[in-house]
Amino acid sequence: MSAPDTNVEREEKLHKPALLGIRGVVVAVLLMFAVFLLWVFNKGGEQDVVETPQAAAEVQATIADN
Repeated sequence: MSAPDTNVEREEKLHKPALLGIRGVVVAVLLMFAVFLLWVFNKGGEQDVVETPQAAAEVQATIADN
């Protein structure tokens, strides 16, 4: 049940700081999510090459054979 004597305009004024805070947090989270997605898709094509001594020796042997 709702209160029969609710003044919507007064309640809106009283809750304005909380509502602005909630909107601010939502905007901040959406901005961080967008930056995260840009970072992930930007790093998606890069691959780190880890070269072991055995792999380097095999490459050098292949080059020497040709």
